Amino acid sequence: MIINNEYVYSNVSVTTGKAPAEFRARLPNKKILPEDSEFARLLNERMAEIKADETNVQFSKHAVERIYERNIDLYDNDVLERLNKGVELALGKGSNDALIMVDQNAFVVSVENNKVITTMNASDLSEGSIFTNIDSTVFM
Repeated sequence: MIINNEYVYSNVSVTTGKAPAEFRARLPNKKILPEDSEFARLLNERMAEIKADETNVQFSKHAVERIYERNIDLYDNDVLERLNKGVELALGKGSNDALIMVDQNAFVVSVENNKVITTMNASDLSEGSIFTNIDSTVFM
């Protein structure tokens, strides 16, 4: 199907990657971090610490939302330290975008920008999960 000279598949534009406005208006609201919760406060404090330390990988807003929604503890079993080591290894091999597996957590990272794009936990990973637009995978 062609709409306004753009190919559209399942209501998502191939050229922009966004659903048309009339379709987006029907989507349910996203789960938003409740600012007054104890978890949100602790998460914000930890993220501020991570951001202040330039040796740590940084997290996109999207990744922070996924960490919250999926209850991923970056300090359990040294996940953050191992994630940083995985980014270093990928950078050393010339990777641009990597999938870094730390235990049962998957992190899609822009290695050249030192930034986590998104993350998934074990319950989100299932048979048939496909990661695209990555050039390397690191198991930590």
